Amino acid sequence: MEVTFLLNGETICADAQPTTTLLDWLRNDRGLCGTKEGCNEGDCGACTVMVTDATGAKSLNACILFLPQLHGKAVRTVEGIAGPDGALHPVQQAMIDHHGSQCGFCTPGFVAAMATAHLAGRTDHDDVLAGNLCRCTGYAPIIRAAKAAENAPVPEWMQDRPPLVDDVPYAPESLDELAAFYAANPGATLVAGATDVGLWVTKQLRDLEQVVFLHRCADLQDVSVTDDLIHIGAGVTMAEVLGVMGEHHPSYGELIRRYGSDQVRNAATIGGNIANGSPIGDNPPALIALGAMLHLRQGESTREIPIEDFFLSYGKQDRVPGELVTGVTLPRQAPDLRCYKISKRFDQDISAVCGCFNIAVAGGIVTSARIAFGGMAGIPARASQVEAALVGQSWTQATIDQAAKAFADDFTPMSDMRASASYRLQIAQNLLHRHFAQSQGQATNVLEVSA
Repeated sequence: MEVTFLLNGETICADAQPTTTLLDWLRNDRGLCGTKEGCNEGDCGACTVMVTDATGAKSLNACILFLPQLHGKAVRTVEGIAGPDGALHPVQQAMIDHHGSQCGFCTPGFVAAMATAHLAGRTDHDDVLAGNLCRCTGYAPIIRAAKAAENAPVPEWMQDRPPLVDDVPYAPESLDELAAFYAANPGATLVAGATDVGLWVTKQLRDLEQVVFLHRCADLQDVSVTDDLIHIGAGVTMAEVLGVMGEHHPSYGELIRRYGSDQVRNAATIGGNIANGSPIGDNPPALIALGAMLHLRQGESTREIPIEDFFLSYGKQDRVPGELVTGVTLPRQAPDLRCYKISKRFDQDISAVCGCFNIAVAGGIVTSARIAFGGMAGIPARASQVEAALVGQSWTQATIDQAAKAFADDFTPMSDMRASASYRLQIAQNLLHRHFAQSQGQATNVLEVSA
């Protein structure tokens, strides 16, 4: 299939297989080897590039970015971040001035992420660079370089204007078109951000015979907010979800800030995170605690179900062949929602346990409780026995002590490389205690506690 995009200011018409990654194409077909292959799964950031479309410039991982996803967009690799005459970009010069590079392997990825943030005027450097994991320089010099370049003007050559293009095969532009195709071809693989499907190709070496790309389907990218509800289309990226939740559900927003990295959030979609049914996905526990409704469509038929009912067992969801997730609707107000992510690394790590609590208290009595966890079972699930032990009881330490014991009735977690079963059970109990302590005004966030 032919894909048209700008590459470092030059219009490119590339003929490639649908699952050819940008990283492989850059290195093998174009000889642009500044973009590095590190982990090849979207974790290390060595392959970071800048991609510009109608919504602006974003940093993305080239290793799990398929070429058809670039149709009608503009790409800049590290070779295109310097000027056409060889003049260095301000972040490149700052990296030199502040000794921000050691071995140099991951430096191009850092530079690409920093240049993208510089273009957008962002100064939250720790968030911007959380997806660039190399620390051989010590990291502090890199942050100093990013800060030093903050006020430098954006070079003229960085202002890309994506080309006008025709439709591309395998990328429906309406939900009606997509639903009809998928109902007729239920064996096709739906690709939204490719942050999960990309690994099927790069790690599992799977041959995806029929691929459908969703990034041009505008019907899936709608966010609407009313007085009572928030509706988020399945194709909305996690970067956009972060903005919405940061405003309306701050604790959920903080959880999303630790979801993947900037590069991952710019590609991953909320629908993909739900539809893959992972027991350790970070969105479902929050959405279950909120009592969210999931929207599905097969051909002309639509239905909605409580999101907690979507997850049936490990690897199995309530979704018939040819049916796709189209969006999720959740309450706009939930002032008592608190979400907690436990992982070995603070930034860009998979949860060992993710717990979300939506407990309402009136007159010192628990009036309602929705508690959901990921990482505690083969699916994201509610802690129904703990909820029952809380509702109708006084919101006191004694009630918490008693209710925490019920986690053993709700969950029988497994041991794996991220945590042991006993650790997971203890953490779930601890998070209930933490939530109670936080409700009493105690400092519980390690980022806010100081000696």
